[in-house]
This record gives sequence, structure tokens and C-alpha cells, in this order.
Amino acid sequence: MKLNLPYDEFCQSIIGEHLCGPQHFIIDKVVYDSRKIATSEGQAFFALKGDFRDGNDFLNDAYRKGIRIFVISEIPNKPHKNAAYILVQDTLVALQNLAAQHRNKFKYPVIAITGSNGKTTVKEWLYHLLSDKMRIIRSPKSYNSQLGVALSLLEMHEKADLAIIEAGISKAREMDALQKMIQPDYGIFTSFGSAHEEGFSSDLKHLEEKLKLFFGCKKTLVSSTIHLSKNQMSQINGVLINSSEYTKESTFFPFTDKPSILSGTLALAASKSLGKLDLERVKSLPRLAMRMETFEGRDNSIIINDTYNLDLDALEFSLEYQLAISEEKKRIVLVGLDEANKHKEQDLIQILKKFKPDSYQFVFQGQNPKLDISNAVVLVKGTRKSEMEKLASRLRLKKHKTFVEINLSAIKHNVQVYKSQLKPSTRMLAMVKAQSYGAGLEKIGLYLEKQGIDYLGVAYPDEGVELRKAGVKVPILVMNTVDEGFEDCIKYQLEPTVFSFEQLDELLHELIFQGVQNFPVHVKIDTGMRRLGFDLKELPRLMEVIQAQPEISIKGVYSHLADSDNRRDKRFTDLQIRRFVEACNYISSNFVGKFITHLLNSEGITNFPEAQFNMVRIGIGMYGVSSNPALVKKLRPVISWKSTVSQVKQIQKGESVGYSRSFVADKNMEIAIVPVGYADGFRRSLSNGVGSVVINGQICHIIGRVCMDMIMVDVTKKFVKTGDRVELIADKITLSQFAEKMQTISYEVLTSISKRVHRTYIEE
Repeated sequence: MKLNLPYDEFCQSIIGEHLCGPQHFIIDKVVYDSRKIATSEGQAFFALKGDFRDGNDFLNDAYRKGIRIFVISEIPNKPHKNAAYILVQDTLVALQNLAAQHRNKFKYPVIAITGSNGKTTVKEWLYHLLSDKMRIIRSPKSYNSQLGVALSLLEMHEKADLAIIEAGISKAREMDALQKMIQPDYGIFTSFGSAHEEGFSSDLKHLEEKLKLFFGCKKTLVSSTIHLSKNQMSQINGVLINSSEYTKESTFFPFTDKPSILSGTLALAASKSLGKLDLERVKSLPRLAMRMETFEGRDNSIIINDTYNLDLDALEFSLEYQLAISEEKKRIVLVGLDEANKHKEQDLIQILKKFKPDSYQFVFQGQNPKLDISNAVVLVKGTRKSEMEKLASRLRLKKHKTFVEINLSAIKHNVQVYKSQLKPSTRMLAMVKAQSYGAGLEKIGLYLEKQGIDYLGVAYPDEGVELRKAGVKVPILVMNTVDEGFEDCIKYQLEPTVFSFEQLDELLHELIFQGVQNFPVHVKIDTGMRRLGFDLKELPRLMEVIQAQPEISIKGVYSHLADSDNRRDKRFTDLQIRRFVEACNYISSNFVGKFITHLLNSEGITNFPEAQFNMVRIGIGMYGVSSNPALVKKLRPVISWKSTVSQVKQIQKGESVGYSRSFVADKNMEIAIVPVGYADGFRRSLSNGVGSVVINGQICHIIGRVCMDMIMVDVTKKFVKTGDRVELIADKITLSQFAEKMQTISYEVLTSISKRVHRTYIEE
């Protein structure tokens, strides 16, 4: 990004009012996330407001990192004297205005892509087909939101020949702003389906909203899977692209599955429309890793595997991400170069130097570099040809072929779905107990904090200590603390629950011993769960103790719902709500000061919105699990459990398989052995056909007994081979379905997956 805008012109572009400070600046770049600030000269910080995070809270952090130009919608209490502050009505709209003004400076074509699915694939494949002939600006990864489109357009520069911009919407009227910014010359409409349908009153309204992007286009390529009327096609100058019309060219595709053929044909047709079709490039269309993969590496390292291309814009995006997650760890960058990319070395070095990693190294084909990656975040970047994916794999901590894949982007989406059901003032606590339901305590805790979650909740103090040692700074509620844990609560600024007089007395003794006063605690009320907590009749005595003891102060009051998923009979939950209100009113009348009140869990947020109070607790809902069918449609699955076929065997009729010979073949058959067993959390009750897995899209039933480390599955006539991917939990066998087969609940499945099963984290 190189805007080169004088300060006055910058203010005009964003329709902003100079509030105070110097005005001699030249603005070259915009930033919105203080964690991604590598260099600060000529950068303007936009204080964006999101569902959880307010950019105004990070002005001081940005200032400490050298930022001296701030775009704000609220006047700061203490502006820095040597910094410029520009006041706007809405910082996101201001950024979009800047993007629209910037886009208008360039006359080369802009292609806009939208659709329910396939946007990023078509964009990347079109880029591949054209990039050897043209200098192309394109949206990094899947930057297609109201913010992402603006940032993508701001990357446009005079040396480019073409811009390819993704546009995605999730609710009505969002496309207006995107169309105004992009003003595309050409369009590609990839697909139309149910994604984000909940944001629109009808399918027709959803379709009409997407079509707005293409108004004014010279030509719009429309997938043959989309059914538009003649009038709609006329409005967008639409041309229907049918795979059958590109039979000759499609024979060069290096894939045969239908979704890829549809996406490939659109990319091919767009390339042909620009007069740049090269069939040799079609042959090398890459299988895209659309998601940046993050996993635990050797020697307390974190590995970022982003190894599907090596263009300059993509490297900058990856370096920003590395900077954002590095915390106190050192940053190492490994860049793979093959013969076709050696000429980029100096350009790559310039970008690397901007981000000042602790070290970087170019790796050429066949090299096996010696590395000290201890306590580092290692970015592995390169093309498929440079074989950097193999290097990333060697840096993994564990080699168990069975692994759990956790989609962080899906967690973010699900949290936002629940947040959309709350009042703007209602805070959210995310439960991360039991290793974040098996997803990884530190990783999920840090990720949620970066999304702006207000509170984290754990079961025991040692979990809170782990989070603090990992760098988590948000408040942490500890739900079950006894005397051994109070010292850690004080030392690591954890907020313990008090639930009995005996436990409260132990806490007070520790606070008096350490000379601590006004220590924050959360009072647990038993409103009907009949677990931990004070009964309502105990509140007078409790408040007498609290009023007499300066060592503690009430930070929050909460209770648990016992029947929040029961939508048919709400009487017991209504009773609990009334009891909780009574308790809060009594405590409030006998306590000087405000405190947080929270009652609702994930199910309660949806089923009892009137009981939000001023905070809610989200748990299993983050992982896309709900008993509400309507809500499940809006949520995204987070957890995938996968493995690999270790061996395929021929079994003759009459032969037995596994322990106790519980399965005897009644015909000749073929079986696959998969390295997962009850020691991994794949319960023995799934033996003998109860459970199943998916291999190459086909359901394969378990035969024989589940072993400690292995299962055997029937793959007769399914053409399975050693090394094929096995899905235990994924699209065809969901987490809820897997739990049902195990005759348990999703919570138990997640928390039962063994620690020896490697966790891999992805972001889309």
C-alpha cells in the first residue's frame, strides 16, 4: 500500500474534520489493528468498532508503536500533543470512502467476484492464469467483507494491469457499500446458495442484493448453476458460462470433481474474455490451501503453514498475521524459492525488512536447513514446487497420523451469531474450561481475547494460571476454587467464585495473610441446579460477612440454568430467573457499587433472551453445537477429526478380525486399518458396526472391536488405498451424530479426545 496522500487531501477523502495536532504528514498506508503495526511512518490508524472490539481502546497502543495519525469517531480524553486526530462520523465508512476515492484514480479493469461459494477459488485460479502476463492486484485470501474490500482496493497502484476483488455479504444493504467502492468493469457470479440466507427476508431478496454488485458492468460471467431471468441477465450484461461449451479447454484441467470444474471454467472463461488464455497455464492450476494453517511445533514453537503461493502481496498478509499472533515469541520466516521465483528474492527481502522478523532464511529446493525454532512463531511460505509444505510438516511437534482440525474462523463466526442476539451493552464470557472443550486452552483463550471477548471462564485456578502465563490479559473467572488455589488467584489476578461460607472463610484468611483488600470475587447463587452456590435464605448472612470484610469486593453475581435447552416447558427456567432476580436485587440493596450479573449459557442466549442481564456465558455454542435446529443452520462446525489409512488387507470368507474374534467375514472382503482407538477417545462402544468413518466421501463401517490404538473398517469395493484421508468427524458425520452413536453428548466427545491427538488450527 502506497497512498502518498497529503494530510489535507486525506481528510477530504475520508470526509473528516481535523480535530487537533500537526498537519504536515503524508499518508502512505492505513492500519486498523495495533497488533499488526510493524513500521509506523506515514501510517494512519482507523479506530474501527466491531461486535467485541473498539479501536478507541487501542489508541495508546498504536501511539506507543509510532502511529501519529488517528481517525476516530469519539474525541479522546487525552490526545497526544504531537499526533493528529481526525474526527469522522463512522470510521468504517470513512475507510470505505478512502477506498472508493483511491479506486477512481486507476483506469485499468477491475473484476468483481461474488457468490455463495467458490469466490476465492475462482479469484486465485484467474490470477494463476493471468499472472505471467499481467501485474495483478487481488484480494488477499478471502478479504471480501466491508472492511476486507476496502483494504484490498487500497492496494491498487499505477504499475498494475488488473484488479480482481472478492465481495461477500451476509445481510441486506451491504452490497451497496461494496459496489460503490469497487465500481467493477467486469463481474463473475460463481454460485447462489444458502450461505448467509438468514440475513435476508427471502431467496429473491438475497439474489437481488448480490446482483447489485454487477450493475454497470460491461460483462458479467454467470455460472450455469445460477438461474436468472432475462431481465436480470440484461441488468448485469450477463453471459451464462456452461462447462459443456469449454469441453476442449477443460480437458487440460488437473482435476475431475464437479465443483472444481465449475470454478475452473469460470476462471478460464474470464481469462479468454481478456484475450489472455494460455492452455499450458490451465494444466498447472493449483490445488489451493485456502486456509492458513497454524499448529504446534517442536521446542515450544508455533508453525504457520502458508505454502501455496509466493506473490508479494500474499507474503505481506502472512507477515502481518505472524506479527499479530507472536506475543512475546521471536519471529522466524522461512521462504521457499524454486527456479521460477528466484528473481523475486530482492523484492521479498524488501518486504521482510519492513516487518523486522528476528530472522529470515531462503530455502532452495532440496535444502534441509538447520534451525533453532525454540519459543518462536515460524512462518513457512513458498510455492508447491519449493516443497515447503514438507518442511512445515517436519516442524510439527507430534507425528501421530490422527489429528483434530479446529477452524478458528468458524469459532469467530459462531461467537458473532450469538453476539447478534444480544443487546449492544451485554458483555460475553467465553468458557474455556477442560482445555477449551478439548480444542486447546491457550490457543483458544488467546484467539478469543484477540477477537475482543470480555471475559474468559475456567473451572480451576491452574487453568487460569496457564492462560496468564500464555499472555492472556482479559479478566478470568474461576468457577471452582478451594484453599490450595487462592494463592494463585491472587498472584495471577484471577477472579474466584465464592459459593459457601467455609470456602469464603478460607479465601478471607489468605487475603488477610497477604494484606490484600478489595479483591474481586463472583458470588454463585444456587437457583435450582442444586450444585455449588448459596441458597437465597443464606444471602443475609453472606452480605453481613462481605460488608464486614474489606478484603473482598463483589465483582459479579451469577447462577446456572438447569434446563435452558427445554423450549417446550419453560416453567422451571422461568422460576430460576425469578430467583436470580430476587438474589441480585437483595445483594444490590446491601452492597455499595455495581457488579456484573450473568445467568445464560449458550442455549439460554437463544431461548431466554429476556434474561441477558449484563453478561452471558458462551460455551459449546462456540463449536457450532445447539439443540435448536434453526440456530444450527446459522452456526458453522468447528471441529474435524481426521486420520489416515495405515494398511489395506484382503480378508477371506470365514476369517475373523480383531480381539475376541467378534467379527467373522461371511464373504471375501477388503478392510482398512486406521490408527485411532479408544486411547484417542474413539470409544470401544463404537465396535462391530455401531460406528463408521468416511474415506474418499464414502461411509465405511467399523468391523470387529475398537482397539486401544486402531480400528478396522470395511472398504470392500471402495477402492481405498494406504495413505487415504479418513474422516471421523466432519461433514458427513457431524459432531452431534458422532456423539449420538456413542450414546453421549457433544461435550463428552470433545473433552475425551486424547492429548496425544495433535491439534491443528486453521483460519480462512
